[in-house]
Amino acid sequence: MRLLLFALGLCISIVGAAKNADAQNYPWCAQYNDGSGGMNCGFTTFQQCLADVSGIGGFCIQNNTYQPPQVPRPRARGTSSSLR
Repeated sequence: MRLLLFALGLCISIVGAAKNADAQNYPWCAQYNDGSGGMNCGFTTFQQCLADVSGIGGFCIQNNTYQPPQVPRPRARGTSSSLR
């Protein structure tokens, strides 16, 4: 019984530690004209999106939920007291 409880606790801790999947964060979306109304927002360039809809119908739009990755800003190198 103790072994079963240990195994159950181990399984729960492994599942709880798993990282959640993040949504795709790309600037271009393909809207398909195939009757399903499907959309794919997995394109980094407008040209990639156009190549995807070419021949199957659809159009490309900018992803209005796209947020560019945050780049750390460099720190200032000196202080005002060093300007004497």
